[in-house]
Amino acid sequence: MSASGKHGSDGAGATVVTSQKVLQGREDDYKRWQEGVNRAVRDFDGFEGTESYPPDSGEGNEWVVVFRFARVDQLSAWLTSGTRHRLLDEGRELFEEEPSQEVLSGGVAAQEAVTAVVSHEVRTGREQDFLRWQHKTLKAQEKYPGFMGAELFTPVEGIQDRWVVAFRFDTREHLDEWMESDVRRKLLDEGREYFGKYDVRQIGSAFSGWFRFGEGEQEGIPPNWKQAMSVLLALFPTVMVLNLTVGRALTDAGVPEYLGLFISNALSVGLLTWVVMPLVNRALAFWLLPGRARSRRVRMAGTALVLACYVLLIVLFGLTT
Repeated sequence: MSASGKHGSDGAGATVVTSQKVLQGREDDYKRWQEGVNRAVRDFDGFEGTESYPPDSGEGNEWVVVFRFARVDQLSAWLTSGTRHRLLDEGRELFEEEPSQEVLSGGVAAQEAVTAVVSHEVRTGREQDFLRWQHKTLKAQEKYPGFMGAELFTPVEGIQDRWVVAFRFDTREHLDEWMESDVRRKLLDEGREYFGKYDVRQIGSAFSGWFRFGEGEQEGIPPNWKQAMSVLLALFPTVMVLNLTVGRALTDAGVPEYLGLFISNALSVGLLTWVVMPLVNRALAFWLLPGRARSRRVRMAGTALVLACYVLLIVLFGLTT
């Protein structure tokens, strides 16, 4: 994927990245509260999906949640709604400080990447200097291994005043290499002349390597719950068939159980990655891709189809084993 620098536009797609520092010991309460938020947001027009990313470690206990809508006005309706404000009031006691958010209007969804979202408070009158500095930063990023692209989102009137940059790397290690580099530190020192406070959020996709829809596909990444349902749909028959064939053959040949399990797992991963998941992706693209599953009817039909496939597979293997 080639690098690009793009301003937010009125095009389709609007995302808000919310960062929440949860109080130690209140994680379970937070999860229940967030589930309630996720249920509430589904009733809003234009809602396409949400993903939650727990902290990489206990340090900071910062949870990141991503909400995606079809248009920025629909996202704005959710952000300013009485429902959301009521939920924020209910969850206020769970956080160390007020949750922060970055809004991305328009842009291109990453298909397989670890993404950093950086918001800047650009000094008044230094906007053009900031843009030149950001272009210089992009040129520096392009030289680092694993860089997949970057987008620049201008402030969204009535929602936020900050400038937001989202850049992607293929792995967290490559992203960390850039984030911790001397080149970036020098650029930040230079950029402080143009902006004041800035915040960084890092997000990724739980099963991103198994959800590829082609280089030209720009309709978004499936929500994690759809990814999990699809992986289960592919995993169950793959494991069952291997157990009934390769597993039995290895047992009959006297191969130790631990070694047979390793061989079966290796075959399962290979088949899922290069055979089964691509087939599932194509068959369920109408439901998996947020850009296509815009109506409640399509979402319900796709979910029902996957559940029906579960039942069919259970019955099938129940009759044959």
